Amino acid sequence: MNKDASTGFFSGLILGAVVGAAVALLYAPQPGVETRRMVKEKAAEVKEKAVKAAGKIKESVSSLVKGEA
Repeated sequence: MNKDASTGFFSGLILGAVVGAAVALLYAPQPGVETRRMVKEKAAEVKEKAVKAAGKIKESVSSLVKGEA
């Protein structure tokens, strides 16, 4: 798999998850304080998942580069 294609795919996947979560929370019928709390929690979860995904991508790219060298 192409390094740029993998990075682009996962970046798009993460961005889509963030946008989808934000839209879902903004349209949910809840008080503003609760919505802001939920947005903060979801943002923290997405950040954690993004860091893990970035680590896996880095490992995959490193192994591909080592295998091709």
